Amino acid sequence: MYFSALEYEYPHKPKEVNAQIRFSRNDSARFFRTLNKRVNHYFKENNISKSGNWKLHLKTFVMFLLYVAPYFLLFFVPMPGWLQLLLAIIMGVGMAGVGMNVMHDANHGSYSSKNWVNKVMGGSMYILAGNVYNWQVQHNVLYHTYTNIHGHDEDLEAGRIMRFSEHAKWRRFHKFQHIYGVFLYGLLTINWVLTADFKQTSRYLKRKLSYGKFPNPFAQWSTLIITKILYAFIWLVIPILFFDIAWWKILIGFFVMHYTAGLILSVVFQLAHVVEETDMPMPDETGTMKNTWAIHQLFTTVNFSTNNKIVNWFTGGLNHQVEHHIFPNISHIHYKKISEIVKSTAQEFNLPYHEYETTRKAIVAHFKHLKQMGAKPSLSM
Repeated sequence: MYFSALEYEYPHKPKEVNAQIRFSRNDSARFFRTLNKRVNHYFKENNISKSGNWKLHLKTFVMFLLYVAPYFLLFFVPMPGWLQLLLAIIMGVGMAGVGMNVMHDANHGSYSSKNWVNKVMGGSMYILAGNVYNWQVQHNVLYHTYTNIHGHDEDLEAGRIMRFSEHAKWRRFHKFQHIYGVFLYGLLTINWVLTADFKQTSRYLKRKLSYGKFPNPFAQWSTLIITKILYAFIWLVIPILFFDIAWWKILIGFFVMHYTAGLILSVVFQLAHVVEETDMPMPDETGTMKNTWAIHQLFTTVNFSTNNKIVNWFTGGLNHQVEHHIFPNISHIHYKKISEIVKSTAQEFNLPYHEYETTRKAIVAHFKHLKQMGAKPSLSM
């Protein structure tokens, strides 16, 4: 779990990484304490829990219905190929929806005030082809703590194929990344299925990273392997053996489902950090960042399309990334309300509050950034 905001200015992080990066403690204007006090007052004054409520529970039902219902329709109802393909796309939309609205809140401990509910709902990561331990380390620890810091935030790492930061090595083919990048984004969850989880488990266990209690390595490897086998059995073996659909159509549908989910998830996360407006700072020679953790989030994070009710509802508040990064232990259903507090407080302390009015503007800003990062460094100065 996260420490309370007043006790600790940034999320729980492993000692091994902490030895390399330190955030400044110099917040003479007391921005974070002021903001935290105001947000806490909002919940206390309105007698509201910071966790999810019936709105989130209803959304959970809808997202799981989108994800699972087409599976049973394909099993029991004969239909033409174009409709089967459409259902695969709908499953991908539902898959992304479960990830952004249910799994995400639960693994932050904000879906419910009850830990066991958060664990159960957080376990939905397994039916999304992922692994809870890996996700919590990569997302809750590395990404949320070291947002946009090259070499520490793994969301900035895409092997050699993409260059998101000026601190990453440039290669000649990067000049085309603003063209080919979007086609690679759809492979995100397929990568979870095939290789990413195994590589992350090996790397995180070796570095002794964890979110909370460090897991037993044997238990983690066993959980990873067993859940992968069960996932393949449910989504591939059963359909191939029992659906009245050709095996190659099953494989195409599986790919389409994952590609749809991967594209949605990748784009939503990229729009929050890898855009023109955000900074990608590095520590000084002592390993210290210029700003405190909370202020660092304001410089490295951006909101988009916050007045669009459909985007707000479907993305699980991930278009309110500023609020989410400063208050990850608060459920996304409250972000619209507390965003007014965060924005006014940031302006009061003369700090940035980045936001794009529409999703389209955010997408344009992202691909402009990709193009800029893809240009040869000597020519892009």
